[in-house]
Amino acid sequence: SGELDELREVRDGARDFIASLQARERERTGIGSLKVGFNKVFGYYLEVTKANLDKVPDDYIRKQTLANGERYFTPELKEWEEKVLGAEEEIEALEARLFGDVRREVAREMERLQETAGRIAALDVLSALSRVAERRGYVRPEVHTGFDLEIRAGRHPVVETMMPAEEFIPNDLTLDGETGAIVILTGPNMSGKSTVLRQVGLIQLLAQIGAFVPADSARLPVCDRIFTRVGASDNLARGQSTFMVEMSETAAIVHGATERSLVLLDEIGRGTSTYDGVSIAWAVTEHIHERIGAKTIFATHYHELTQLGDLLDGVKNLNVSVREVGDEIVFLRRLEEGGADRSYGIQVGRLAGLPGDVVARARELLAELEGSHSGGGEGLGRHGAHRPASEAPPDQLPLFGPPEHPVVRELREVEPERMTPLEALNLLAELRRRARDGEPGE
Repeated sequence: SGELDELREVRDGARDFIASLQARERERTGIGSLKVGFNKVFGYYLEVTKANLDKVPDDYIRKQTLANGERYFTPELKEWEEKVLGAEEEIEALEARLFGDVRREVAREMERLQETAGRIAALDVLSALSRVAERRGYVRPEVHTGFDLEIRAGRHPVVETMMPAEEFIPNDLTLDGETGAIVILTGPNMSGKSTVLRQVGLIQLLAQIGAFVPADSARLPVCDRIFTRVGASDNLARGQSTFMVEMSETAAIVHGATERSLVLLDEIGRGTSTYDGVSIAWAVTEHIHERIGAKTIFATHYHELTQLGDLLDGVKNLNVSVREVGDEIVFLRRLEEGGADRSYGIQVGRLAGLPGDVVARARELLAELEGSHSGGGEGLGRHGAHRPASEAPPDQLPLFGPPEHPVVRELREVEPERMTPLEALNLLAELRRRARDGEPGE
């Protein structure tokens, strides 16, 4: 707008004049400390300290008295002030009017603009996907309406970009009705289990939006949903603990998944006791296997779950391999058949920076625990009784081992405080006889 440009020139010219006024007035009056200022109440002014009031010219008009000086204005300063303020008011009004005109013009073309923006956005996405595919060596997946999922040399599209070239370790994965649609994935912390889960989910997602995928080859089914239970966090606003959030997410998966879903589970049951956690994880896996039939990868530290590979036809075990070199562990990042035999938690703790004495004590306690659970030692009681912080829980029996003897079970249920001495002696004699004779009892 020509009118707007003229108003801006007037405003800027007036500001330039006022800025130069300070130097001119200092020279004219001989007051070296004179300065030009502005505030919203009094506008522009010339400020003179008390020590220089005798040098104030006759054409200065007093505007405000201060504790340490006076503020003045001149007819010339007032004239330029009106030009600046007047121009700014007119500029604001004109800009608001012009902006309204532009909005109305845009509104008339809104449908065409939104259509154009949508096409540009789609072009931007396709361009970005094709550029990444060309640079990173992605391949076109084979998408089918069947059940099987097969990925050869799959890679994580984000993690591999954060690593030097050729350093990311690709992995093969097959989920099908013949070799197993459910994978129990074990391995120590930092070995790469979560990366594998996310990698498979992202490859499936990329394929279903029509993009190339980071792999040497991929044969993927059409999934109705991709379910994930990854990470651990609470929801304080709703009063939900980490475990409650975890269970809520798991429940949503169990209720919502179908045979055509892809389910990715990264730990279940960590926020409760070991037995509760393993039991829930076991039951959820059984339910998915028997009732849902969804393709599932379940990353877990519960090595007990690897037994499911022997008990259920549709479950197989994979582990992210590591190798021990002396006291060190080397993460190979490669998927291998079978379950992990150790967690390597102490080694990972050492890598994370735990003090040496803590690591050494942990090794000592681990040896005692392993000895007590294998029946070859006294457990932590022998060395740990004087160290309350290191006390261990009572020995635990194998989770899915044989049931306890009926005599032991009956003895646990006895309430001696409700029995007479004679009743107690009779019961003790009966239990002793059955235990000696190996009788199961009633």
